[in-house]
Amino acid sequence: MVVIAIIGLVAAMGLPNIIRAVQKEGMRKAVSDFQDVCFTARERAIVSKQKTSVLIHPAEGTFSVDGAAAGSTSNGKVAASKLPDSIKFALLDIFRQDYLESDWARVFFYPDGTCDETVIVFFGRGESEKITLDYATATPIVSDVNR
Repeated sequence: MVVIAIIGLVAAMGLPNIIRAVQKEGMRKAVSDFQDVCFTARERAIVSKQKTSVLIHPAEGTFSVDGAAAGSTSNGKVAASKLPDSIKFALLDIFRQDYLESDWARVFFYPDGTCDETVIVFFGRGESEKITLDYATATPIVSDVNR
């Protein structure tokens, strides 16, 4: 009984750290949601054989597959999302043109599995992440901002 009590105590002390590691908050949530939106747009473009876009509103911190409502999902993937309050767009570059100050920007995904050349940087709480959309495969690549 004593051994079981000790195991239970150790597990109880470690549980908050495990929950925090699994939950997506802040930067992790922003990056994950943006990746999901890109994967959903790519999938829709290929399956429907029609150009699909991701609509981004930098000032509002929202992004969605064209026509998706905020918070909606498609096949379990995020189709629309809003950045957490602590995270902001620091760079929104499509074909080497800065859209950060624009009301909206659109990234197109094509039926052949490609997309517009795009670089996005999220910033918040002293951390930043860069997402580069590989135009040949339309997959988001997360890297350090300095690379």
